[in-house]
Amino acid sequence: MAKQKVVLAYSGGLDTSVCIRYLQVLHDMDVVTVTIDCGQNDDFTEIEKKARSIGAIDHIKIDAKEEFATNFVIASIKANGLYQNKYPLGTALARPLIASKLVEIAHQEAAPNVAHGCTGKGNDQVRFDLSIRAKDPGLKIIAPIRDMNLTRDLEIKFAKEQNIPVTEEAKKYSIDQNIWGRSIEGGNLENAFCEPPIDAFSFVEFDNDSIGQIEMEFQNGIPVAVDGKRMKMVDLIEYLTRLVGSFGVGIVDHIEDRAIGIKSREVYEAPAAIAIIESHKDLEKMVLTNHELRFKAFVEEYWSWLVYSGLWYDPLRRDLDKFIDETQKRVNGKVKLRMHNGSLRVTGRESDYSLYKSDVSGYGASSSFDQALAKGFVELWGLQTVMANAIANRVESKTAG
Repeated sequence: MAKQKVVLAYSGGLDTSVCIRYLQVLHDMDVVTVTIDCGQNDDFTEIEKKARSIGAIDHIKIDAKEEFATNFVIASIKANGLYQNKYPLGTALARPLIASKLVEIAHQEAAPNVAHGCTGKGNDQVRFDLSIRAKDPGLKIIAPIRDMNLTRDLEIKFAKEQNIPVTEEAKKYSIDQNIWGRSIEGGNLENAFCEPPIDAFSFVEFDNDSIGQIEMEFQNGIPVAVDGKRMKMVDLIEYLTRLVGSFGVGIVDHIEDRAIGIKSREVYEAPAAIAIIESHKDLEKMVLTNHELRFKAFVEEYWSWLVYSGLWYDPLRRDLDKFIDETQKRVNGKVKLRMHNGSLRVTGRESDYSLYKSDVSGYGASSSFDQALAKGFVELWGLQTVMANAIANRVESKTAG
């Protein structure tokens, strides 16, 4: 009888490498590995060699960088996607894309099973499982690391026993990377009071004392040019990652609430994401009304939570995108940024759709604002506050008497 086939999302790292052998030994399955290139800058030839050497019967590599940038990252830029106002959602955005490709390959290979290397403690198990089921609920999902309750130490021990190569970096950290960011977990980073060592970082430099300035241009909420040079989205993100990271900008280090209820210490590198979102938010403040900004802030928080929590394919996310897209029609203009020693700040902005008018807000003689109009507004604005305090004072006087 022919063995059942399973399609494994394969990164080439420790978790997914030991999964190949576990799927063979414990489940007696033929393993087809799939690597989705979302911009992780790996040696994909070596990844294929490694997968086949461990025992994969076939390996498929898909270049999805453009699709990732166009269909996932751009949506997150428009939404100012930051989970808990910190994490730019790099890994969270890529997982539903990888899951969808996994399902496509499973159909192509006539495989009834798909697998991933997620643990039972992280968010990725939620993102993979829910996305796979949204695409095809009939596929069986196998997660050896989670199912066997494996720790990283046990994985390394098993890898050595099975002659599966383990890199020095994998012994220290668990890394996930794409064009939108890089996450670093494990090792001494699990001590929340321990400052991350320099060798944990790849995008950010620490020895550049110079000052950098850039000008970013947006059209319909999408960054289209840096310093006057128009670029495709993938090229623009990669360019900003190198440039912004060279000034020490891009590290996120915070305590994060995972989807499954655990608090975790998370460290990320996302120079391009931080620069783009900071610029985008600033330009929105210039062109959107106060009412739009207040409501959009609520939408952004919920949108980011949905994506972080593995609910990319939930109808609500698509519904929120429709509102967000409508707000972006006026988010056109330029933003100037200054970078120095790990700091980044906006130093200027301009837009043909600007609601900021210097002849209204300014204090010079050229101001067209009639200050006398403000008196009646102030009276009405604070009317109930004044009345409430007057009543409270009367009650307090009676009580004291």
